[in-house]
Amino acid sequence: MTSSSRRAIASRGTSAAEDTSRWARLGRLDFGLIGALFLVFVLAAGFGLLAEEVMEGDTARFDLATITAMRTPGDLADPLGPPWVEEMGRDVTALGSYSFLGFVLVAAVIYLVLIRKRGLAWLMAACVLGGMALSTLLKYGIDRPRPDFPHTARVFTPGFPSGHATLSTIVFLTLGALLARAEPDPRIKTFLVGVAVFLTVMVGLSRMYLGVHYPSDVIAGWCIGSAWALLCWTVALWLQRRGQVEGRVENPPP
Repeated sequence: MTSSSRRAIASRGTSAAEDTSRWARLGRLDFGLIGALFLVFVLAAGFGLLAEEVMEGDTARFDLATITAMRTPGDLADPLGPPWVEEMGRDVTALGSYSFLGFVLVAAVIYLVLIRKRGLAWLMAACVLGGMALSTLLKYGIDRPRPDFPHTARVFTPGFPSGHATLSTIVFLTLGALLARAEPDPRIKTFLVGVAVFLTVMVGLSRMYLGVHYPSDVIAGWCIGSAWALLCWTVALWLQRRGQVEGRVENPPP
């Protein structure tokens, strides 16, 4: 056998191995997309079940007990803890406000446009604005009153689901996923996602602490916000695979 024949055989073997590896990666990506869609369904179903329980009044005892436990005994107008803790609660809850998250969204979109990822920028804007619309529709559709406790935070909409919990979940988890995707070190990936989850949880807890939302409002916001963010991210990955966002890639994102 000549050297050219051996090189041709080796080349065909390498090509076959690359094709096999490529199809294996694509198979894992398909499996990941299916798993993500299943998780979206689970979270949306959890929100639906919780909404049904809320409308039937089955969460009233749990909600009232949890909110009352966060207030000073005998004075429902005073959250537990010294004044600086209450001030910190107001600072934390501002991280989930529409104005602050709007600034974050604009900054993120400009950044993505500057690095020439315009498709991803449009998708992120659609994800956040769509989540805002979804939260508002659900609020007025269910029309649940907020807790009847004295509080200093001003509110303008019904309570279920919590808009702060919903929007902070969407924005922080989406940003955490974007940053983690660009970081090769698994430890840094975990840290970034952990920070996103921590901020999301703290915003939700601050809403309960300030007495403007029941626990079921916040949990519902986490559920529907996570489902929406995951659905948007799944769509982004599907479009990326088709070459319509960031070009075609074969390696699935983390």
